[in-house]
Amino acid sequence: MNSTNKPRKTPQETQAIVERSLSRRYWAERRFRLYGLAAVTAGMLFLVYLFFVIFSNGMGAFRQTQVRLPVYFDPAIIAPEGQRDIESLRAADYPALIRAALKAKFPEVEGRAATRELTRLISGSASFDLQQMVVGDPGIIGTTEEIWLLGSDAVDLMAKGRVERDVPEDQRPLSDTQMGYFDKLESEGALALKFNANFLTGGDSREPEKAGIWGAVVGSFYTLVLTLLLSFPIGVATAVYLEEFAVRNRWTDLIEVNINNLAAVPSIVFGLLGLAVFIGFFGLPRSAPLVGALVLTLLTLPTIIIASRAALKAVPPSIREAALGMGASKIQTVAHHVLPLAMPGMLTGTIIGMARALGESAPLLMIGMVAFIVDIPQGFTDAATALPVQVFLWSDSPERGFMEKTSGAIIVLLAFLVVMNTAAVILRKRFERRW
Repeated sequence: MNSTNKPRKTPQETQAIVERSLSRRYWAERRFRLYGLAAVTAGMLFLVYLFFVIFSNGMGAFRQTQVRLPVYFDPAIIAPEGQRDIESLRAADYPALIRAALKAKFPEVEGRAATRELTRLISGSASFDLQQMVVGDPGIIGTTEEIWLLGSDAVDLMAKGRVERDVPEDQRPLSDTQMGYFDKLESEGALALKFNANFLTGGDSREPEKAGIWGAVVGSFYTLVLTLLLSFPIGVATAVYLEEFAVRNRWTDLIEVNINNLAAVPSIVFGLLGLAVFIGFFGLPRSAPLVGALVLTLLTLPTIIIASRAALKAVPPSIREAALGMGASKIQTVAHHVLPLAMPGMLTGTIIGMARALGESAPLLMIGMVAFIVDIPQGFTDAATALPVQVFLWSDSPERGFMEKTSGAIIVLLAFLVVMNTAAVILRKRFERRW
């Protein structure tokens, strides 16, 4: 017997080797599945934690602390000469009414410094609310009304428990003296957390307690409407031409490659392009929804074109062949048969592109939509900002009250994104056809 020849294994030994090999393979497969499950679980936990932090910080933005005070609308302050015209009523010293109401509530306060410390409990915008009341109803002049006035940012933080009471005075937004005023108001039931309607209906403000997102919502609406009107027809027309009519050559291949590459270009590059072309060359107004829409159109076109081409490819060739066999022209075949069947997929891609545009902030920052805008925009060329830019602005503010405003704006932005993506899923499921 040759020593180089290995002895043949018995069937039992071969079966044992196969079983061990299968056991290792099965264990490797189970281990791989466990790794995947662990990765998915870790990702879900981080996502849940992220949403928990956002919602726990942001829900406070929908409530705001208000202070109840009996305000005497003193005619000697509002209309010392008996005048009742609108301009005179608007020019009255309404902060004096608030100071008088606070001093009546705290008669022990004396001196200008102590009075200033007391008035810091009330938001600086409360005088504007009184002005609106008087201008809307001059008949309240000379009467005393129990009014809920907007508390300052410091009062709001204390009322919501955002700041510990036991920390040293220099680490609190309220001094020890102001804490005494705060405790007295709280014990008398003159402090209350009420629904903050101004957060949803007001514009931006330097004061956190008065800041709202409506200006940013309107700016985003104008921008997205123009983006949709521009990107949808251009994107669909481009996809139809490339997929149904264009001759296959090096030029169309080059166009397709560039469209695919543009889908991966960082969004800030589109902002630089918009700044150089639309503002620098064409001279369009900065910080306007019109310019923002043009930039976001460039950003969303690759997404819409790619999705539309995929929807056109999904239409079976038999539809085209049947239409052409019945005598329809190429244009009639595409317009009357192929395009209606591909439209659900096109709409889905468009909505996804609009959702991406809604969440973009970098290109809008480059064209000046980062400006502080108080007024609600009334048109496509008015100065405006957008929701993601508003989030950026508030997150960069030093006041602690803007932290929950930032999270509250993120919640609103997430709600819009969820609605738009849900609409895309519903459209796909509703109009999807299986061939």
